[in-house]
Amino acid sequence: MTAAARAQVLRLRRRLLAAGLGLPFLAWRAATAQGLRPTPACGGAEASAQATPPQTAGPFYIPDSPRRASLLEPGETAPRLLLVGRVLTTDCRPVGGALLDVWHCDAAGRYDNAGFRYRGHLFADASGGYRLETVVPGLYPGRTRHIHIRVQAPGGQPLTTQLYFPGEPGNAADGLWQQALEIAPTGTSLRAPQAGRFDFVLAA
Repeated sequence: MTAAARAQVLRLRRRLLAAGLGLPFLAWRAATAQGLRPTPACGGAEASAQATPPQTAGPFYIPDSPRRASLLEPGETAPRLLLVGRVLTTDCRPVGGALLDVWHCDAAGRYDNAGFRYRGHLFADASGGYRLETVVPGLYPGRTRHIHIRVQAPGGQPLTTQLYFPGEPGNAADGLWQQALEIAPTGTSLRAPQAGRFDFVLAA
């Protein structure tokens, strides 16, 4: 790396730390370096997986969110997050057309309870795949960093759960955190969004 490139990296890190957003970025990089894989996983010899654990919706769920695969807001400066994955059954069959309803707080830890900032729903494609663009949420008082989501197969019952970020200092102290619900990092770049994967496994 050239001296100019190193200086650019240091300037970016200082800006992130000054904004209170450097920690999730650095933790995400550390988790990526450990080679974490998506959980829960499908495939292998058994070709089966355990169902994704359910969790409380919390007090801030609002129905009828707009349909959109990007929750990015104009002028947002928080680190972006690209979340991808698949919706599967416990025998690893894709759930095409599954509904994913997502909501989380903004970078300052505030939920929009009057509108639909950082709220929206999307549908998985025919192979169960989904792609969501948003930002890394902030810290809500008393909780570690997390994203709320409801996943529902066509004609099925909804699974309500929460996704967590690996390497967060608040994970162990949060009574709801489960390692099985951590997003698996798929790579980071100073010029690209943080990227992660989570495969939802729905019980029959």
